[in-house]
Amino acid sequence: MSAVLYKGFGKEEMEFHFNPRVAVPDYPRWAEERRKASLRARRTLKSWLNVPYGDSPRQVMDIFPADKPGGPVLVHIHGGYWRGGGKDDNCHFVEVFVKAGATVVLVEYDLCPSVTVTEIVRQARSAIAWVYRHISDYGGDPSRLYISGLSAGGHLVAMALAHDWEKEGLPRRLIKGAVAISGVYDLDAVLHIDVNEEIRLNPESARENSPFLHPPLPYAPLIIAVGGGEPRGWKQMSEDFFRLCKERGVECDYLEIPDAHHYALSSLLADPDSPLTRAILRQMGLPLPA
Repeated sequence: MSAVLYKGFGKEEMEFHFNPRVAVPDYPRWAEERRKASLRARRTLKSWLNVPYGDSPRQVMDIFPADKPGGPVLVHIHGGYWRGGGKDDNCHFVEVFVKAGATVVLVEYDLCPSVTVTEIVRQARSAIAWVYRHISDYGGDPSRLYISGLSAGGHLVAMALAHDWEKEGLPRRLIKGAVAISGVYDLDAVLHIDVNEEIRLNPESARENSPFLHPPLPYAPLIIAVGGGEPRGWKQMSEDFFRLCKERGVECDYLEIPDAHHYALSSLLADPDSPLTRAILRQMGLPLPA
C-alpha cells in the first residue's frame, strides 16, 4: 500500500475519492448524453447566447427567459474541476425550470491553467453581480436571484455566498437562496491529486479559496446536495461543510440523492421528478411538477 498522504488515504485512494473521473470511469458516456440534450435545448428554447459580462472571450453567459416576465432567476455555474466544461454542454436542464417560471442563466468562465482559481472565483462573483444589475432587461426579477452549481460550480456557489456584496454597492442579501451540488470544498485535498497539475493550486491559494476557511455568510438558505453513490471521501467533504455552515448560523439543508454518482447528479437536474430538481424549485417558490 502506498504511503498515507491525506486524511488516511494513500495516493491511489485519493484519486478515487477526490477525482470523479476516476470514481466514474464511464463518465464520457454521461457527458455525451448531457451534451446532446444541451444542444437540443439551445436549438429549441428562446435565449440570448454569449452575453458578455467581462473582458475575456469566456466571460459570457446564456440567458433563457421564462415565458412570463417578472419571475425568479436561477444562475447556474457548471463544473469541470475549474479546468474543463462549459455552459454550452450544461444547459440540458433549463427547460424544466423555464416551464416552472424561472429565467435561467448559464455562466461561462476562464479555465485553469490559463487563469487561477482565485480569478475564477472573481469571475463567478462578477457574473452574479452583472445578472443582478441587468437581468430585468431580460424579464427576470433581480430581487429574486438564486444560484446553483455542480462540482467546481458548487465551490463557486459557496465562495459567492462568502462574498461581501455591499463592498460593490450591492445589497448584502443579493442572493436569496443557493444550491451547491457535489461541490469541491476541501481544496487541500486537491493538492494531493493529479488534476492539480492543471489547476496549479498551492497551499496559499488553496487557503485563499477554501470554503472551509471562508464559509458562507448567514443570510441566504443553502442546500448542500451530494450523491449517495459517490466515494466516501467526497461525501464526507459535503457532510463536513454542511456542519460548518450550520455552526456558522446558515439556514442549511443536507440532501443526499440515493445511489447517484457524480455525473448522474447532473442528469437528474433535467428530471422534474428528481428530489434534487424539486428541492431547487421549492427553494425558489416555484410550482412542483404534478
